[in-house]
Amino acid sequence: MTKRAIHKKYANTAKESGFLPHIAYDSVIFGFDGETLKILILEYHNTKLFALPGGFVKEHESLNDAVRRGLHDRTGLENIYLEQFHTFGSLERFVPATIEQIMLNNGHLNSGEEHWLLERFISVGYYALINFNEVNPQPDTLSDRCEWYPVNELPPLMLDHDEMVQKALQTLRDNINKKLVGANLLPEKFTMKQYQQVYEAILGEKIRRTTFQRQILGLDILKRHEKQFLGKAHKAPFLYSFIK
Repeated sequence: MTKRAIHKKYANTAKESGFLPHIAYDSVIFGFDGETLKILILEYHNTKLFALPGGFVKEHESLNDAVRRGLHDRTGLENIYLEQFHTFGSLERFVPATIEQIMLNNGHLNSGEEHWLLERFISVGYYALINFNEVNPQPDTLSDRCEWYPVNELPPLMLDHDEMVQKALQTLRDNINKKLVGANLLPEKFTMKQYQQVYEAILGEKIRRTTFQRQILGLDILKRHEKQFLGKAHKAPFLYSFIK
């Protein structure tokens, strides 16, 4: 069979499945548990392989809609803050044996069988910021688990997913003063201490309280509300929300 015929066979199989061939997405889903920045990771069934949640684009949907569909399937949430951060297309990420192993161990492929998912894929990376407490993680059909891991305690990830995480994290750090990233990781009302904890979790370093408060209040992005009376009155912190 010629390369042209093989390509046509794969493309037809993708078309019959309702997806575009050779294009995928992978999502770095960040959540904050009050102390630690975490990422959702899948573990594939019977493989001991870990990966970021991802998927493919249907023939008649936009890339952004495909990613939002996948995020909803994994988290149950809609209207998630989402940003495209990099496209991954190196030759080194093409390792069909890894995908074949996943499919074989899940009964989606017979040994030696051709399949469009074994072809080379270019993947578009997105990061998402979600409220940790609102999520009930759900694995996909090929996975046993979908769980939160601290960014500094991730298991070894398949293919180039470690690189994806590092690029997403660097993009998040670069944007921390340009965009209201904390608005998507915190409850609607929060204390200044909680906001500082988000900053420190993203940057991976401690910040002086007075320096942080002076910097943030100088940006005029917060609205101050009533105090949060949880202990002694004179120690009650003010609550804040982001100015819409």
